[in-house]
Amino acid sequence: MTEKRTIQAEDLYQLKSVADPQLASNGRDCVFIETVMLEEENKYSSHLYYINVSEKNKPVQWTFGEARNHSPRWSPDGQRVAFVSDRSQKGQIYVLDVKGGEARQLTTCPNGASNPVWSPDGTKIAFNVALKNGESLSSSNKSEEKKDKRPVPLEVDKMKYKSDANGFWEGNYTQVAFVDIQTEETGLLTSGEHDYQLQSWSPDGKYVTVTADLSEEKDQSFLSDVYLINAETKEARKLTESTGYFGSATWSPNGKYIGMLGHEREYKNATLSKIWIYDMEAEKLDCLTKDSDLLIGDYAIGDFQQGAVTLGILWGEDNHSFYFLATDHGNTVVYYGTLEGELYPALLDAQHVYGLSTGGKVDRAVVALSKPSHPGDLFVLHVTSGELEQLTNVNEAFLQETVLANAEPIEFTSSDQWDLHGWIMKPVHFKEGDKVPLILEIHGGPHAMYANTYFHEFQCLAAQGYAVLYINPRGSHGYGQQFVDAVRGDYGGKDYEDLMDAVDYAIANFDFIDENRLGVTGGSYGGFMTNWIIGHTNRFKAAVTQRSISNWISFYGVSDIGYYFTDWQIKSGLNDIETLWKHSPLAYVDKMETPLLILHSEKDYRCPIEQAEQLFIALKDRKKAAKLIRFPEANHELSRSGKPNLRISRLNYIAGWFNEYLN
Repeated sequence: MTEKRTIQAEDLYQLKSVADPQLASNGRDCVFIETVMLEEENKYSSHLYYINVSEKNKPVQWTFGEARNHSPRWSPDGQRVAFVSDRSQKGQIYVLDVKGGEARQLTTCPNGASNPVWSPDGTKIAFNVALKNGESLSSSNKSEEKKDKRPVPLEVDKMKYKSDANGFWEGNYTQVAFVDIQTEETGLLTSGEHDYQLQSWSPDGKYVTVTADLSEEKDQSFLSDVYLINAETKEARKLTESTGYFGSATWSPNGKYIGMLGHEREYKNATLSKIWIYDMEAEKLDCLTKDSDLLIGDYAIGDFQQGAVTLGILWGEDNHSFYFLATDHGNTVVYYGTLEGELYPALLDAQHVYGLSTGGKVDRAVVALSKPSHPGDLFVLHVTSGELEQLTNVNEAFLQETVLANAEPIEFTSSDQWDLHGWIMKPVHFKEGDKVPLILEIHGGPHAMYANTYFHEFQCLAAQGYAVLYINPRGSHGYGQQFVDAVRGDYGGKDYEDLMDAVDYAIANFDFIDENRLGVTGGSYGGFMTNWIIGHTNRFKAAVTQRSISNWISFYGVSDIGYYFTDWQIKSGLNDIETLWKHSPLAYVDKMETPLLILHSEKDYRCPIEQAEQLFIALKDRKKAAKLIRFPEANHELSRSGKPNLRISRLNYIAGWFNEYLN
């Protein structure tokens, strides 16, 4: 038998990601998205696939070419699928008849269209569109002549003028529009100088549910309210009380209740998201999970899956029960709930569920599921028995020829008696008696969670002969409200001690670890912590900091979120420079002796590249071992959704640095 090969960074070109399963109301027909990276074209390609979950035949591809086709949504009668495709450059809404034939383009919006939602009678599709005031919903299909490309000044008069996802604001507002399926006539449901996010359509067709922040002064406003828009008169009615952040609004089949996810920002962005129910008859909103410490939704960190969507609660046909995803102790799991407040786990294994669809049924669901040594596939979940049946095996050939590392869960107690949880990966082809280097990985957020999911970066390091340690220090999601809030105001405090306790635990309990060959890396908050660690200990022989923060004082003014995130997380602002500097890794640069590789994207507006530049120049000025790698045309999301060649270069830089200093 031929020995399996080890994984490489370049295998991202071989791996396929499946996501966003959508089960039709008949409970049998399922459509989903499969995404691959095209090496020669250096881009992503996504396609719709169909499978009958009862017959479990091989999936059938429904779209073709090099485009990204995504967001499939069934018509109420299950005879058509609406989806978004960029085959005509900008993403537009298309509809496909399940009996066959070419997909028909329904929109020609100048800035693209997204998020299709069917009307209950199947005659219209609502969608989101970005428009300038007075701009038309339609544009010519013909290629526009090249416009004058001379640079023009950017006028800025508000603080929220840029975002890492969208770059500089160009005057567009996100509106809700609709298109008639037969006539292809379009119209707007919202307008004005506000952004509206489409949620759902009421079962009787009278209302479209949207979320928006209609505050006049938005620079200091961090709200998301749920509104009902009358589909005929366009009148808006607010359901929430501007007390926090609410969204993911879904209707019960009888139209009596609206379920939504949200919180009232008691702990700023560290507040746990909960389930809320709005009673249409009583006109009252109540929090269904107010007494629970369970985090609703999927907050797991990964670097592989493409096209996963944010889910609200999925109602059953009985109008009082529903399913939802929850983040819990290193897993994302499926829960069953009722209007009476009952909560029961329906799938509680060690896994990452990053997709869920029920088609409105209560007896079974389709889940997208990943584990540390399984990139991801679709499964049928039989709710009564808890049995899982595999529907897809998209990476079967790859997994047959490639060996992956397993992740062993660890639990330990911190130096101040907090329970902590994480994983350790042995190197691939590990032999008893070996002494191997260890790399500590630190996640971003900080309010996120490492999980039982596939992580390509970890697998690549394990394939190179490294043990990989990763934990969820305080500040992470999945372990209750007190735990996630504990990091605020204490960056570099107990969170740092948690990570050092984890390293101590690993060395004491795994005799294969060579404590003289330790490396550390992380991105965003994990990059901050990497910088902090090497300024406070010399136990690590190599470090790689990614998209990091080094100076909270400058971060305040240059990040797209700096002026409020600094206040929320450090609990300080420019009126207290001393505190900001005390929490800045740059303040400890004289103590940094660990060779440091700095990876940063040129268009990172979340943690701008000047954070990397400051640290690099300070280290080089002190004759320290440091190197800076700048990634062009990339933002904060480089490791997850950046250009394929840059993602692979990043992985090879990380491995190369550790190979140089730990071997």
